[in-house]
Amino acid sequence: MTLIHAEGLCLQFNEKIILKNFSFSIHPGEFVAVLGPNGAGKSTLLKLILGLTKPTQGYLNVLGESPYQGHPHIGYLPQNRTIFSNFELTGYQLLASSLHANRLGLPLLSKNDKEKIKMIIAKTGAEKIAYRPFSSLSGGERQRLLLAQTLLNDPKILLLDEPLNNLDPYYQETLVELISNLSKELHMAVLLTAHDVNALLPALDRVLYMVGGVAKLGKLDDIITSRNLSALYDTPIEVLHYKNRVFVLGKHRSMGDFHQHCNE
Repeated sequence: MTLIHAEGLCLQFNEKIILKNFSFSIHPGEFVAVLGPNGAGKSTLLKLILGLTKPTQGYLNVLGESPYQGHPHIGYLPQNRTIFSNFELTGYQLLASSLHANRLGLPLLSKNDKEKIKMIIAKTGAEKIAYRPFSSLSGGERQRLLLAQTLLNDPKILLLDEPLNNLDPYYQETLVELISNLSKELHMAVLLTAHDVNALLPALDRVLYMVGGVAKLGKLDDIITSRNLSALYDTPIEVLHYKNRVFVLGKHRSMGDFHQHCNE
């Protein structure tokens, strides 16, 4: 079964190429890291899947149909998330107010609603923080509750845009482990954008690497290699493995260095 399938996908804004002739498939239960330098188009790829932007050329199928905004079975955690409220929301109240997106404020919850929120809090290990004011929580604790929020509609695909930013190593490790466990337990595909692959190494099934309009998807040891990255960046890159960590050494070229077009 394929949850996301693309053929000859191309996206271009003016003279800048984001994707060129990229074909790929994502399956249930896969944990895929979307890697690449700033400006490579990692967040834009997520927006394509969300139906927030359209490809210039090619074919994209998400959950059996063309992408559209607000798909109920896609969970999304954007890179920058601000919680607005005139009062101190607890984590539980945040989930309650998000359960039915068409409602404003805090709804009256049915018995089933309360059971669902309780189940999601348990699945994300948020029992100890769910009833504390959201503003009082650490960055890692907030991310845990925001992750819980993405699970309210029982997603088949989870899109996480830089969820590890500004977290210390402990919270990175615990959040990655949680996401990986949820992916396997719920048979849910996860695409997670990041700059550094090392925090993700224990959980990854595949990596999708983007640079200069070119994207490659495969096993870590097949994609993150000196040969592959040197070809992608068109400059010498050395990939070193040391004590279960990966180090990429070399000069990254920016998107401005590439002047390709979708029809080339």
